[in-house]
Amino acid sequence: MKEPLLDSDTISYYLKGIPQVKSHFDSTFNQFGYFNVSIMSYYEIMNGLLFKDAKKQLLTFQQLMQSCRVLPLNLEIAQLAAEIFADLRRKNQMIGHSDVLIGATAIHHDFKVVTNNKDHFIRIPNLELDNQVKRIKISKTRRVGILVENKVNQAGKCRRHG
Repeated sequence: MKEPLLDSDTISYYLKGIPQVKSHFDSTFNQFGYFNVSIMSYYEIMNGLLFKDAKKQLLTFQQLMQSCRVLPLNLEIAQLAAEIFADLRRKNQMIGHSDVLIGATAIHHDFKVVTNNKDHFIRIPNLELDNQVKRIKISKTRRVGILVENKVNQAGKCRRHG
């Protein structure tokens, strides 16, 4: 089993106290004894918390970081990220530089990325993803989609497909 590399969005869900994410963090820590975080995710979270002046979440984040291995960028990761970005750019499938650097960090260390940001990271070849938040997002989306669809059906303007 590959070690997980926590993406910024997963850390944000943890800081917001989402129970499923906290449970996953507990099991990950019990299995590995630490968390892996890219320096880019560290930067993104710190930037957001400082901007919002979120003192309570900042304290929680600093406590979490005591259990983390913060992985720096190096020349090999930068080279790999540049190759990935150039390939995505040629295909007109660009994503942000931070996501490319996080993905390259995971590939370099042979980790999987724990993220809810599947739309971006799925574009990076040879990158394994793990989504611990998908059940939350899907269940909310399905509930909303079914409610909207039912109201439209009641109005007689739409039929359910599939």
